[in-house]
Amino acid sequence: MKGIVLAGGSGTRLYPITKVYSKQLTVIYDKPLIYYPVSILMLGGIKDILIVSNKETIPMYQTLFGDGSHLGVNIRYVLQSAPNGIAESFILGEQFIGNDPVSLILGDNIFYGQLDFFYNALKRSSGATIFGYRVNDPDRYGVVEFDKSGKAISIEEKPKYPKSNFAVPGLYVYDNSVVEISKNIKPSPRGELEITDVNNTYLNAGTLQVEKIGRGVAWLDTGTPEALLQASNFFGVIEDRQGLKVACLEEIAYLMNFINKEQFEQTINAIPRSAYRTYLERILNEE
Repeated sequence: MKGIVLAGGSGTRLYPITKVYSKQLTVIYDKPLIYYPVSILMLGGIKDILIVSNKETIPMYQTLFGDGSHLGVNIRYVLQSAPNGIAESFILGEQFIGNDPVSLILGDNIFYGQLDFFYNALKRSSGATIFGYRVNDPDRYGVVEFDKSGKAISIEEKPKYPKSNFAVPGLYVYDNSVVEISKNIKPSPRGELEITDVNNTYLNAGTLQVEKIGRGVAWLDTGTPEALLQASNFFGVIEDRQGLKVACLEEIAYLMNFINKEQFEQTINAIPRSAYRTYLERILNEE
């Protein structure tokens, strides 16, 4: 399974912050936003990750992650020259994906809680799996309509009159046919290759699974200043209460056995003296 993080976009709703740098580099409590989606892929056991972004931001991600070897993963980068839609990621990443299935997560999406819904989707060998999350404002998202038996029967992108309260979060799992499907869809009226069109192709073929995410899982979409503040406060409370960090990539790499204890220690020693390093030293010494 390959993993893609789409971390471009203009982030106009966050202006003037995004005049300086990508919204995926804004701070969520004590770490860059992009750490959170990358952590989801790593927790799913995905070690080959492609970051898709623009020419201004890729060098910053390269400074942040390098090739990923200190985390026991392989991180590559590809340029998206313009915001041409989520589905373009699969075309740009065709060589990276190869013959493998792929999971894509949007760089401004955060999930917290029991992630079995994602882990189970990664086990499927064919078709596509997307998720439904109940929200109060479904008109802002792609919306899934279900029949009386709970089967998905339609997906609409930002409908004026939503047919349900279940939005499609920015986390998707596809078999390898997603590359050819993405090549064959047409740009929408706004000039983008829409992920909803990809999902509808699978739906019409009878190969789409839509899993409802139940209570106990937080999905945070950080596209506005208010949402950024809420997410920072949310994780600040959790980390302060438990004394454990969320989306700490070095810790995840160690606990997932992507790196051994000696490599973990080397990674810690390369981090400047800080509260973050002190936390990792505690994790190391607790073993």
